[in-house]
Amino acid sequence: MFDFPPKTAVMICGHGSRDDEAVSEFDQLAVHLRARLPDLDVESGFLEFARPVIRSGLEKLRERGAERILCLPGMLFAAGHVKNDLPSEVNEFAATHPHLDVRFGRELAVDPRLLAAADARIRSVLDDRVPIADTLLMVVGRGTNDPDANSNISKVARMLWEGMGFGWCEVSYSGVAAPLVDAGLAHAARLGYRRIVVFPYFLFTGRLVKRIYAWTDEAAAAHPQIAFVKAPYLNDHPLVIETFLDRLVEMETGANLMNCQLCKYRERIIGRESEVGMPQAGHHHHVRGIGTDHDHPHHDHGHHHGHAHPHAHDHDG
Repeated sequence: MFDFPPKTAVMICGHGSRDDEAVSEFDQLAVHLRARLPDLDVESGFLEFARPVIRSGLEKLRERGAERILCLPGMLFAAGHVKNDLPSEVNEFAATHPHLDVRFGRELAVDPRLLAAADARIRSVLDDRVPIADTLLMVVGRGTNDPDANSNISKVARMLWEGMGFGWCEVSYSGVAAPLVDAGLAHAARLGYRRIVVFPYFLFTGRLVKRIYAWTDEAAAAHPQIAFVKAPYLNDHPLVIETFLDRLVEMETGANLMNCQLCKYRERIIGRESEVGMPQAGHHHHVRGIGTDHDHPHHDHGHHHGHAHPHAHDHDG
């Protein structure tokens, strides 16, 4: 492993969820990284809902003597959270403690190791009863109001489709972007394939993944002639952990570059022209650290870019 300078610490920045199981799985990521980074102080925190919040983790690292803090986004793609909300949190902390060297890493992005992990998750639910050529793969993304992030799901889907030999592939989203999973599955069921494999391209479980699986069960009940199969999400596959470690090394080697070619805050993207150059700001103050469903079972909410996004994304996690 890379030889990090003394007094370097790692802050793993998660999205957060109202789902206790999702929080537990994210916490397990910190366990894996601590085991792989025994000489570094590692903390984790959340942008919204769950505790501890990111600022609390950063303060703990500072209090324990960290002089350099590598802030690692625990997210797949660079949408509003990675481009705006997390940098806002990190910049606010860094401005308060100018003597610290605080660095912000890039998202996991489309990476060969993640594609290999996805391949393994999908193959774990395949059998020989239906040929793969008679199988449709449905890759499901989180869905955001950032078209660049949404398009990455299509790229992942295409690479899995061609690489694994599925007869067809479709893309859908759990929220915000179209088509949603229920509509996507209704369309896929009309294409004549004997089996449909639904693969949530997510790191961890949560309300969204459980919603995806529920929609799959509904589609299976509506189309009993088709075998619907629910593939597991990425979670803590060893290749996912390796990708996180590589993002840490990038912060030290100067290769920590986010792809901004199609960023709606820097370039004029069709339908998003008014968002070029919007100021960077966080949008999660109202749900920061309020707790999971276990804490509030009655409560329900239906790289520095220098820009922000309108607050219009699905808070369910």
